[in-house]
Amino acid sequence: MAEEVDARGLSCPQPVILTRSALEKAGSGEVIVQVDTMTQVQNCSRAAEHLGWLASYEEQQNVFKLTFKK
Repeated sequence: MAEEVDARGLSCPQPVILTRSALEKAGSGEVIVQVDTMTQVQNCSRAAEHLGWLASYEEQQNVFKLTFKK
């Protein structure tokens, strides 16, 4: 089962901090993160890729759902 993080409504750098923490805790598998802005998508994706995770996202009703896999 994928770890899920809801970072909607948080200001930077909180979404990145929460994402990084969830990825480090999971170690591998799948982590799903919800954020509000494209800037947060880009920042969280960069942090994840730096840790060796693959990042993808989709937008649904003004919410970005990021999926990280390793």
